Amino acid sequence: MSYAQRRQMSTSRTPAIIIVALIHVVLGYAIVTGLAYNVVKEKLEDLKTFNVEDEPPPPEEPPPPPEDTPLPPPPQVSAPPPLVRTLTPPTQIQTTPVIQPPMPPTPVITPPAPPAAPPPPPRATQPKSLSGSLQGLIRNDDYPQNAIENEEQGTVRVVLTVGPNGRVADCSVVGSSGSRTLDSTTCRILRARAKYEPAQDASGNPTTSKTSPQSIRWVLE
Repeated sequence: MSYAQRRQMSTSRTPAIIIVALIHVVLGYAIVTGLAYNVVKEKLEDLKTFNVEDEPPPPEEPPPPPEDTPLPPPPQVSAPPPLVRTLTPPTQIQTTPVIQPPMPPTPVITPPAPPAAPPPPPRATQPKSLSGSLQGLIRNDDYPQNAIENEEQGTVRVVLTVGPNGRVADCSVVGSSGSRTLDSTTCRILRARAKYEPAQDASGNPTTSKTSPQSIRWVLE
């Protein structure tokens, strides 16, 4: 296509383009104005007019009752009836009884009998003089001559040891007469002349024992 033909075609299209643009402008304006009118119409329809009425004045309070007028008694309030609760019996639960085995009998323990007390041992006896009083064994002629010359006299206390055969095995002076001659003469005579029934032990056998203190008195006549 030559340059002249192209220029002629562009010149013929320009009026068409202008017309199309004007049509678009007119359509746009119509659309915009129509939409605005509809919006304004809807807003005006939403507005509703109403009359504003003044609020009525508050009612006047009644005057207080005169002092002489008795006040009405307060209403009596009755107590509500007591609530009665019905106790529902508990549900019985059936249980299987537990059978315990019998307890074994308690053993009876018999304490052993205490041992018998031993019999009391027989009491030991004391020797008994077979010759009577020891003073009777002393004669007048037994007075020592030396003691007579010195005029010695007094009482001798002695303890005799008696053997199992009943004879005096020993003589002890536990109280002196003050004269050695009288003391020694007394023990010599008793060893020779005194006889006893011997004492016995717990088994009843003869045993050695001692006598209680014995007194022999020597007096010059």
